[in-house]
Amino acid sequence: NHGDTPLIWDLVIILGYFMVILVLGILRRTGADASVEEFFLKSRSLRWPSIAFSTIATNIQAGHFLGMAGSAYLYGLAQANLEIGAITGILIAAFIFVPLYLRRKVITITQFLEDRLGPQVALGYSILMIVLYSLLFLGTALFWGAYAINALFEDAVRFISSDPMTRIFVIAVCLGAFSALYTYLGGLGAVVRTDIAQFVLLLFGGSILTFLAIKELGGWPMLYEKTGSLMHLHLPADHPTIPWPALIGMFLLNLNYWGVNQIILQRALAAKNLYHAQAGLIVGGFLKYFMAVIIVIPGIALVGILQDTPLSDPDLAYPTLAKSLLPAGLRGIVLCGLFASLMSTIDSIYNSVATLWSIDIYKRYIRPQATDRKMVRMGKSAILFTMVAGILFTYVNIYVKFENPTFALTHWFNEVSYFVKNGFVFLIICAVFLSSPSKKLVLYAFIGSVFATPVLKWLLPAMNYFNRSTVVILLTTAIVAVPSIIRNGWTFPRKNLVIASTANMGRVGFALLSSFILCHVIFH
Repeated sequence: NHGDTPLIWDLVIILGYFMVILVLGILRRTGADASVEEFFLKSRSLRWPSIAFSTIATNIQAGHFLGMAGSAYLYGLAQANLEIGAITGILIAAFIFVPLYLRRKVITITQFLEDRLGPQVALGYSILMIVLYSLLFLGTALFWGAYAINALFEDAVRFISSDPMTRIFVIAVCLGAFSALYTYLGGLGAVVRTDIAQFVLLLFGGSILTFLAIKELGGWPMLYEKTGSLMHLHLPADHPTIPWPALIGMFLLNLNYWGVNQIILQRALAAKNLYHAQAGLIVGGFLKYFMAVIIVIPGIALVGILQDTPLSDPDLAYPTLAKSLLPAGLRGIVLCGLFASLMSTIDSIYNSVATLWSIDIYKRYIRPQATDRKMVRMGKSAILFTMVAGILFTYVNIYVKFENPTFALTHWFNEVSYFVKNGFVFLIICAVFLSSPSKKLVLYAFIGSVFATPVLKWLLPAMNYFNRSTVVILLTTAIVAVPSIIRNGWTFPRKNLVIASTANMGRVGFALLSSFILCHVIFH
């Protein structure tokens, strides 16, 4: 059937993508006698290009291209704050946090937190990280990947089931199992190898669709002529979703995501030295600008393209552009870009959760005398457990989305995850910026932060969730910081708070910060 030819070409490209990724993933399998550092940190040998590309590939997932593009369709350029706002977190991580981690040669962030805040706080961090990422993050990443496939190739996957919820769930199971396979066999080395290839692919696919969307709109000037009201980074203070005061909450939450997040920082921990760790993170910071363009601009352009015929589901903005603008073959390449963003996130979650379980829980509390071989084996078992947990939570996302298809799922995901992330921000502030905080008080405030968020939501339901996070983080920090400062004075744990591996590295970091400030001035 000649009419099926375009679809066949797309499917051939997609199958070819999966084969290449599988080969890259298992190209150099880690042996049965692999050491802990070899399996989890690639023997601390990563150079800055690998760190930059793999870190950003892990950061960007299919949910960005669907959920964030959908949110940009609704709220415009202000959605880009969630991308470029990461730059402040990246800079603080590169010049303040990562030097501390590498000096102590930690394998997990938990080991640093235990040294500064005690074993109980560290254990709480590990458990919450494992739960948060193996359920919410993995389940949501799988959902977005499956949702994209169903949206773009609904006719081709209809054989799975006539029910779209069932189709999406079955596709999510397949995606989760595929990523688990090469991560199980290859460890961090497989993750980094596949991430680099996938990063190039997601950049290429995203760039193609952005170019075609702008062309369909009539060129870059049309963004201001047709969608000028959406081309502002700052929305009014009473905006229900992204008010400008939310930038404070975004900044604080970026301290967690880029500074105390095992999933993201595992590559920096595996760096050959501080220079490569810092260079990788800073290059990643510059790449965030490009990611903001290829994720946010297509959603804004679609508003101008559709004009008076709005979408019923904003999260279909990206698939709508792909289906209407892309010819056969190119559609398959762009979908491979979506897959690439998905896989690079999923495999990193598998590897980092396995690291946390093996190092922080199994070795620390269950079997202290465990050999490297046994710890690697337990890490591999954790990958399988994480896969099952994430797949089960995928159905929660499916249910939430299909119960209310008109709202942007990205912000629901953020709000739920911040129940826990607020406490992580509080922990890193205490660990790095307070001299001798009371470990017992830190523990109580950390536990309290998890409950404070829903209580504050109940008391002030109209408060934006970013602003709510700001209140919770500042309140819990004050509970510990005030008595600590009264007792010890205003002193930092070390004299040199900011460390640059070279003078030029410091200058490049300053240039990145300056560009970030300039963006907010230009696109106010």
